[in-house]
This record gives sequence, structure tokens and C-alpha cells, in this order.
Amino acid sequence: MCTVCVDAMGGDETPEVVLRGVEAALAQNEGIRVLVAGDEEVVVPFCARHERARALVTTQVIGMGEHPADAVRAKRDSSIVRGLASVGAHEADAFFSAGSTGAVFAAATLGVGRIRGVRRPCIAATIPGSSGRPTVFLDMGANADARPEMLVQFAQMGRAYATVVVGAVAPRVALLSNGSEEAKGSQAALAAHAALAEAGRGWFCGNCEGTDLLAGTFDVIVTDGFTGNVALKAIEGCARFILGELKGAVHDSRRAALGALLLKPALRGVAAGLSGDELGGALLLGVKAPVLIGHGATSADAVKNGTLACARLVRTRLVDKIGHEISPGS
Repeated sequence: MCTVCVDAMGGDETPEVVLRGVEAALAQNEGIRVLVAGDEEVVVPFCARHERARALVTTQVIGMGEHPADAVRAKRDSSIVRGLASVGAHEADAFFSAGSTGAVFAAATLGVGRIRGVRRPCIAATIPGSSGRPTVFLDMGANADARPEMLVQFAQMGRAYATVVVGAVAPRVALLSNGSEEAKGSQAALAAHAALAEAGRGWFCGNCEGTDLLAGTFDVIVTDGFTGNVALKAIEGCARFILGELKGAVHDSRRAALGALLLKPALRGVAAGLSGDELGGALLLGVKAPVLIGHGATSADAVKNGTLACARLVRTRLVDKIGHEISPGS
């Protein structure tokens, strides 16, 4: 039976929202256990009511606005640090938190450790595509500066993730740039292109543009964490703008209101795909166990999906697949 450690204190919502998600995950999958990390008054009563839940009592919480590395060093008894330490000690098989991304990254690197051969972990998300095929997009913010050899490893880890989550048989990888031509891009992009072309013979397809992000043309799109984070936030901002404009139009016209009512199920599906709630969040690739990071403003449904996703990634042996994908000596 798989054990997932869930941080009950992370995120902008109350711990009760997280606990509702854990409760839903336990009800949906009888093959998982949950180690719930958090304040005693939060986790102990909950775990007493659920046979497959166990409390990990902690006394500190890392806030969203704290400096990640400093907070991880100073708050050794926080739910994030203790939760990830439990994974490193094999008391749990995976970890989910909607707390500070930077703190989870730092604590996972220290408490869980990197897969052998991995230079730097990165953050990956699955984004929807207009073709009907989702795309694995990485790095989304863990590494603002990334050397060419790091981007090669990001691509390799993304390919392993795509086989498990997207179901791609031979994942195709593209490099995000400002044009599809080989000669386009900054000096860093040109160097990354050369490294990927050398290492990725048979699976590297060259450059792609921002318009390809939601097209579903490629299985994996790779970039540095700075560019990836800006691109993702731009997509999220655009989605919020469009939804806001639609809501405004609905208030101004009865005819528009009727159309919105008819489109509501479809729009809800699009919003869920962009929010990441269907998978629970973004995955930290490159550490020795599945570590999933949810949105700060998470929902009970996202916590449920994230907990279940962690269990699936354990069962499908994603970490082993990444280990095999990373080239020897890379």
C-alpha cells in the first residue's frame, strides 16, 4: 500500500480545505495511506477519525512570503521540512503540498535527495493542447538560469514524465524560443539548441514558439525556469482576462447570458485544465520520490487529485524511469 505525506498547513486556504481533499482521496482509493503533517490540533483529531490516516505532528509553518532557504534552515519542525524528511526516511513514498514552492524545492533537495546523475531538479506541469494532446512544460521556475547541459536533463526528465502522465510512446521535445528557425534565439537559447540537438537525436524536434505552448504539437517543451515561469503566468493572466471579459459581457446582455449558460460546462473544463487542479499541481522532477506542489489558492478537489496523482506516480515508478532516461555521465 502506498503512503502519501500531505502538508496540511501549506497554501493560502485553511487546513480544513486540505483535510477535505485528503478525506476525498482516502474515500476514492482504498489502496493508499496518508501521513498528515501539521499542527497537533489540526491533524490528530482528523487522523483519529480515519483508519488509513496517520498524524505527523509539527510545530512550525513556513509562510508563502518567507525566504525559502532561510525558512527551511530555521524551521526544521515545519510541516514542509518534516514531511519531506519522512519521505527521505521512507516513512512515506511521496509528498504533496500547496505551500511555498521555493521551500518545497529546497527541503526536497535536502530531505529527499536528487536522483543519481541529476544536476538540478526542475518543476514540470502538464498543460492542455488545442489538438487534444496535453504537453509537459518545464522548467516552470526552479532554475532561473540554466546551462545547456541542464536543459538536456530537463528534456530527458520531461520525456520520462510524458510517458507516465501523457501516455506518449516516443515523446517529442521542442525548445521554447522566439522563432522556430534553428538560428533564432538568444545566445543561451542557441547554446541550448546545440546541446539538445546533439543529445536528443531521434527525439529533439528543434525550436518552437510561444504559440505552440497550448497547441499540443509537442509532447514536451523545455526552457529555463525564468522564461517558463513568465510564460506560464502570461497564460494564466490571459485566461483570467478572457473569463473576466466574458463575465462582463454576460452582465450587459441577456442574450450573452444565455450563451454563457450553454457554454458553462465547456468553459469550466477549460478552466480546470489551465488551473492544474485535475492533476493537483506541478511536479518536482529529479528527486528520489514524487513531490507534487499545488497552487497556493488550492481547493479540496485539487488536494484530492494531487494525493491520488502522487500514488499513481509511485506505482508507475516514475523515479526509476527518470533514472534510466538520464544519460550516463551527464
